[in-house]
Amino acid sequence: MFITQAFAQVAAGGSSTMGSSLEMLFLFAPLMVVWYFLLIRPQRQQAKKRAELLSNIRRGDQIVLNSGVVGKVTKVVDDKELEVEIAEGVRVRAVRSFVAEVRVKGEPVANEAPAK
Repeated sequence: MFITQAFAQVAAGGSSTMGSSLEMLFLFAPLMVVWYFLLIRPQRQQAKKRAELLSNIRRGDQIVLNSGVVGKVTKVVDDKELEVEIAEGVRVRAVRSFVAEVRVKGEPVANEAPAK
């Protein structure tokens, strides 16, 4: 007798599980929207700014590496490496992604003669 009552209760409550799933969706959807605007979107914007900062490093910029070493960019080797002068006559090659900040922007390099 006990078993048949349990089956009867499950059968009657079967439609309420769909309602609780829908309620849970209505609770989590606004939470996901808030999560996106407070965490995901600002992180993407910050990553975009950092990528732009690293791609715009030029000769003459004063940079700080992640290790704390301050130096001046003497040569841009390629898209991934820089040559940095950390003391007079001491030049090292550094990976571009290890640049923590650009302190002083150097003079723009003149590639072409001025237009007439």
